Amino acid sequence: MAITAAMVKELRESTGAGMMDAKKALTETDGDMDAAVDWLRTKGLAKAAKKSGRTAAEGLVAVAAEGGTAVAVEVNSETDFVAKNAEFQGMVSKIATAALGADDLMALKTTKIDGKEVETIVTDAIAKIGENMTLRRMAKLTGESVVSYVHNAAAPGMGKIGVLVAFTGADEGFARQVAMHVAAVNPAALDEGDVDPAMVEKERSVQMDIARESGKPEAVIEKMIEGRMKKYLAEVTLLNQQFVVNPDLTVGAAAKEAGVSITGFVRLEVGEGIEVLKEDFAAEVAKAVKG
Repeated sequence: MAITAAMVKELRESTGAGMMDAKKALTETDGDMDAAVDWLRTKGLAKAAKKSGRTAAEGLVAVAAEGGTAVAVEVNSETDFVAKNAEFQGMVSKIATAALGADDLMALKTTKIDGKEVETIVTDAIAKIGENMTLRRMAKLTGESVVSYVHNAAAPGMGKIGVLVAFTGADEGFARQVAMHVAAVNPAALDEGDVDPAMVEKERSVQMDIARESGKPEAVIEKMIEGRMKKYLAEVTLLNQQFVVNPDLTVGAAAKEAGVSITGFVRLEVGEGIEVLKEDFAAEVAKAVKG
């Protein structure tokens, strides 16, 4: 596979590696971006191991709650201009409310609002506004109590990031602080037991390769990996993360002090994981001039 300058640039920006190291990593992995990041980490050349899905699409995440149930829905648009449109925002708000009565995304699309199915409402909006839109995701959370938080709010109950937190206890204010923490830190799971086994195995494999580069005996490496994996799981699980409100405590310890038990969470970010092909600006202008 041909390694382009754009690919090298993307890898450099996501890892902090040098240009030649990034190019070599891509060459060694046949252009596989994720594998190239792991290759750089194995060689100790990646300054930052954390990656998140590239956010390229626009739109809004809206939240709605009723009793012990809350939902978050993502509706995408092509431009941020449409996301700021009052008519688009009104549609997203109604869809979020309708989602409270739906079990999943497919059920939501066929749910009726004022006699018209949600999927049809979105299609009609595309025709009227003249921009493609997608009802992409829906997440539902239930618990004894549920709070919601919206980051970068464009209107009440909707913005770029929507978070739901389920909890037991009386301190709703604390639960809302946890929701803000989730928005900022983006944990992968509630605790160690909820982490995707494939994700854990991939990290263990990378850490084994890194440790073996040191040339230490296998017995020593095993102990090294045990400590590194413990640290990794603490970093990616909500209850074990340092609480942004009070970094001296983990979220779990802070919850215990507040008399609260966090039982679940949901975090949706607009465009998360969607990749959009971006052209060089000069190439875009040249293409426009040529017609």
